Amino acid sequence: MRRENQNIVLHAIHKRVTHLTNYSFALCTISLSAVREAKNDILYCPERDRMQRTSRLKRELQMLSTEPPPGITCWQTEEQMDELRAQIVGGDGTPFEGGLFSLEIKVPERYPFEPPKMRFLTPIYHPNIDNAGRICHDALKLPPKVKETETDGAWRPSLNISTVLTSIQLLMANPNPDDPLMADISAEFKYSKPVYLEKAKRWTEMHAVQNNKGGVETVDSVESRVQVDSVEAPVQPLARKREAQNVCQDKAEGEREPRSKRSCL
Repeated sequence: MRRENQNIVLHAIHKRVTHLTNYSFALCTISLSAVREAKNDILYCPERDRMQRTSRLKRELQMLSTEPPPGITCWQTEEQMDELRAQIVGGDGTPFEGGLFSLEIKVPERYPFEPPKMRFLTPIYHPNIDNAGRICHDALKLPPKVKETETDGAWRPSLNISTVLTSIQLLMANPNPDDPLMADISAEFKYSKPVYLEKAKRWTEMHAVQNNKGGVETVDSVESRVQVDSVEAPVQPLARKREAQNVCQDKAEGEREPRSKRSCL
């Protein structure tokens, strides 16, 4: 009888301990969830991120000013802190030799957790840079959650604007035809490289080599000039036709001579 009572007491104690253990585990899980939520709130605090971004940009610009990479300059525009300009000198022995290529840099609010946005302002003949100046480079893309290919995004907060500009400078000298933005130029680079080199050199001479007459032409100015040329051609005959019609039009007030006394084209 005493043995049975002991077994009953032990069973009750074990059940109570198990219940307390499960209850403690549940409390621990809730506490960890609360900590994670608080941590996320701290990580994504806009005001704190803005201050950190401003402080980091100042340090990076100071470093770019005092210790710039060879052939690269970068500075802040007068309008906003998050808009920068950069220039890359074309490398020796490349079709871009002698050219000075301007870039536009926009720093996102989530920098350095998001990569900077860069594009060429100077037209360049390159398989990884399109006519709008957009650049295909893994350092300018966020990595996916599951990396699938070698060309997936490679940006991480430890990188900076200086390292990305250096990577673009290397990309200019060593195009990646397997990850192109311009398929026709990529095929030309692969199968007709002398033709590619000649065209790239010609573009450099046209757009990137500074001269005393016109300076360096930008992507935007080229697009504007092409649009203006395409619009102005049909407008001139139409304007002449309307002018002739206006000459032949009588005013109701009788200010002009009768039609019989005029000759109209």
